[in-house]
Amino acid sequence: MMPTTTEDRTTVTATSSSHGALGQRPVRGFLLGVPSALAALALSACGSPAGNQTAAPDSGPTPFAWFRSGPAPAGWQPLELPDTTAVLAIPPDAAPVPGDPGSVSATVTAPDGDLQIYLNATPQQGDESLANWPEFRLAHLTGENAASASRLQYRAGMGFRGGTGSCVEDTYVTRIGAHKYREIACLVAGTRGSSVLVVATPADSWDRFSPVLQQAVDAYASE
Repeated sequence: MMPTTTEDRTTVTATSSSHGALGQRPVRGFLLGVPSALAALALSACGSPAGNQTAAPDSGPTPFAWFRSGPAPAGWQPLELPDTTAVLAIPPDAAPVPGDPGSVSATVTAPDGDLQIYLNATPQQGDESLANWPEFRLAHLTGENAASASRLQYRAGMGFRGGTGSCVEDTYVTRIGAHKYREIACLVAGTRGSSVLVVATPADSWDRFSPVLQQAVDAYASE
């Protein structure tokens, strides 16, 4: 999960099998030499139903009403997945960070080094599908390192650049440290394959950083 304090920083080891989210044990998506809380943002998306998860009713008349797929804003940097299935756009103040082979990740940090924004794209690895995505995602979170996870909104059939996606917005609390995060996680299917997009921030920073996260979702391109 994302680090909120200096003492949260530890070194984590990258292994295999996950899609971007936050976690506390070595799984695919963990980043080398970064805070353990950030590693939690790289939780595996290959989980099975477990733990405490809540499928809350979708809020508002139109979930993800802000979504408008299109080119990234001027100055944003493209990060293409090595398997060429998708391109993640990151804002000018974000820095690419080391991750698992096959994935791309970037972070925005405060002057004191605390993580503010986490962005990740990973090729599909598990049994997730456009139809089961919200249940799969919450099950993954609670099956790995979240004590609880709650769905805020979900939308299927979203027209991404070059593909179709299902997205879920959720909050979760880590088992270690009881840190609360809020994320948008999308499974996007394109002509070359499917990929998972995760953008996240500490829950108490959502109002400040959600516009940037939404722009990253708008600009995500499947190939």
